[in-house]
Amino acid sequence: MVSIKDIAKKAGVSISTVSYALNGNPKVTEETKAKILAIAKELNYVPNAAARTLKKQETKIIGAFLTDFSGAFYGDLLQGMKEVLNKNGYDLIVCSGSQSHRLLPEKMIDGAIILDGFFASEELLQYADRGHKLVVLDRELNHPNVNQVLLDNKAGAGLAVEYLIEKGHRNIYVVSGPKDSFDSMQRMQAVKQTIERNQPIRFTSIQGDFTKSTGEEAARQVIEEYTEPAAVFCLNDEMAIGVYDTVVHAGLRVGEQIHIIGFDNIELTQYTHPRIATIDYSKRKWGAIASEQLLKLIAGEEVEHERIYVTLVPGDSVQSV
Repeated sequence: MVSIKDIAKKAGVSISTVSYALNGNPKVTEETKAKILAIAKELNYVPNAAARTLKKQETKIIGAFLTDFSGAFYGDLLQGMKEVLNKNGYDLIVCSGSQSHRLLPEKMIDGAIILDGFFASEELLQYADRGHKLVVLDRELNHPNVNQVLLDNKAGAGLAVEYLIEKGHRNIYVVSGPKDSFDSMQRMQAVKQTIERNQPIRFTSIQGDFTKSTGEEAARQVIEEYTEPAAVFCLNDEMAIGVYDTVVHAGLRVGEQIHIIGFDNIELTQYTHPRIATIDYSKRKWGAIASEQLLKLIAGEEVEHERIYVTLVPGDSVQSV
């Protein structure tokens, strides 16, 4: 690999002069700079990113840590992150898996946005103690180097259940997310509180994991137990699509016999007939705010925790009974 030492030798100048020229330092004349840049191009010189990082103590790279990349949820969220970061001279890398966690302690990134259930809170607090800047989207952590940008899960779940109750539903199934999911736990807590306030209601909880396949499994249970119109609140839209497909293939009518509402307002819900009711929020805005908050942390600015608000999107998949 070509080094600045090789360029200096060929140009007949010092190593420091080459360094100044490559970094645009005005200490070098335009003539010398042009000569050095031409030689660097001729030799196919590539800057050593690791060395630059050690010198400047920054990489201009932000890491987004996700539990996985499946489903239709992540696109707008990551686009929101990327747009803000790119405007501010940063690049975004998206990571998943325990091996990627070493990007933080090895200072290969300047900060991280966390939406990763496999990233232990204790581990994140250890990194924060060492000065790493973090924004969490999936948990509550109180630390000067950590900012929370959380979805208003409780409000969204409350809106969904109240919508079903207002439509006259008293037989309600709820398909949850993974047991260790912060979002699922928050939504389920609001579900139970709302149902408790509106008794009597027949309430059945079905364990899911935010995937379409567990929505399909839940639908089979609902169909097997079917004796009267039932409402199914899926704690995300992926599972709601699974319920919808299974109910339709079983010959039951969505919005008449089985009523469905989801959470996330992914694009696919707009093309179902009848349209699946859901809870909406701007995933792009969520990602953008997360990036903005992280850049403020990196710059040493004061930041307050942020909350992403939600709204109800009615759909014909839920009718009055």
